[in-house]
Amino acid sequence: MAPFRDLIPLMRYEVLVGLRYTRSRKRAQGRNRFISFISLVSMIGTGLGVAALIVVLSVMNGFQEELRTRILGVASHIQVYGYDGELDAWQQVADEASRHASVVAAAPYVQEQAMLSFDQNVRGTLVRGVLPSEEDRVADFAQYMKVGSLDALEPGRFGIVLGRDLAFALRVQAGDRVTMIAPQGLVTPAAVLPRVRQFEVVGIFEAGMFEYDSGLALIHMRDAQVLYRMEDRVSGVRLKLDDLFAAPRVARELAGMIYVPALVTDWTRSHANFFRAVALEKTMMTIILFLIVAVAAFNIVSTLVMAVQEKYADIAILRTLGASPGSIMTIFVLQGAIIGVVGLALGVAGGLVLAHNLDVVIPWLEAVTGATLWNKEIYYISELPSRVLWSDVTTIVSLSFALTLVATLYPSWRASRVNPAEALRYE
Repeated sequence: MAPFRDLIPLMRYEVLVGLRYTRSRKRAQGRNRFISFISLVSMIGTGLGVAALIVVLSVMNGFQEELRTRILGVASHIQVYGYDGELDAWQQVADEASRHASVVAAAPYVQEQAMLSFDQNVRGTLVRGVLPSEEDRVADFAQYMKVGSLDALEPGRFGIVLGRDLAFALRVQAGDRVTMIAPQGLVTPAAVLPRVRQFEVVGIFEAGMFEYDSGLALIHMRDAQVLYRMEDRVSGVRLKLDDLFAAPRVARELAGMIYVPALVTDWTRSHANFFRAVALEKTMMTIILFLIVAVAAFNIVSTLVMAVQEKYADIAILRTLGASPGSIMTIFVLQGAIIGVVGLALGVAGGLVLAHNLDVVIPWLEAVTGATLWNKEIYYISELPSRVLWSDVTTIVSLSFALTLVATLYPSWRASRVNPAEALRYE
């Protein structure tokens, strides 16, 4: 126990000296004041880098989760569709798919292109024919409805539900009648005439994803079959799973369970480009922003190098009083570590505050600068999302602190190599 008790005063002494060297003196002048300024710059640089990393990764996490949630709220986990765009015996396909333990719901659909016209406004759109009772089981349209209800789609009534942005572009509201023009024409002796049908707007939805809000229209599946002359055929069957991340595995298994000729695809394939782009952007932004922390670490190197030069006489006196080279090195490692820890603490606090209040910060910045920082037409979703993952925060803090410690090693080693006789020769 005696050797351990002897180490306690030494460790306390090293910590106190390290803290003393880190603090700026009230009457510091000349070189001491400049070293304190460099220390402050290093702290601020580390804090800015860490805060930027936390905010950017939180936005990327929120964007990825929001994009996935909104896409799958309108799309589906798995789609089974015919080779030529039409599927016979859809009920058999739904029954065979439902036998899989992971499939919780199945719904048929008809999907085609069309043009909608109202007054002098014309817009191209994707038309999806659905069975309202079945569609509610595989999608979240019920919670997205702003006007009307999906149940208002009745066979033979020729009602239509539009996305909010599509309705705004056409300048229609519930009760108006829009003209739908199908691309498949009617062949007559005189010419090929497009098929035209009027639909009554019975609902408006807002999924919060611009791609769907501006380009999707829902009608009853039977009306779609009549309009596109599909008789009892459908485009495919949409499936919902109990675990959306199991979609690739379930899709492979369903391919061997469904005996009707059909293709099986899952959401990771149909929307792969979105998620790959987000993942790549997140990785690249992480690497780029870590360079900010690396720059701050280089500032710590310069701070400690100058501190060692300034403290040559102090180091020599400590050595003559019996301090070992390891103790001297520990003092300056602690000085650099304190700079890093203070910067990390400021960065984590600032980053968490910003990440949790982006819904306030972004509108304020847009109002001050007059610039649009978040364009829903580009990013597909209406609001800037943010989700803080503590695993990301832990990784950022750990790597940043490791960079800080690495930056302290060389200056601290140089300090431990100071020769007392040489340092005191001209003192």
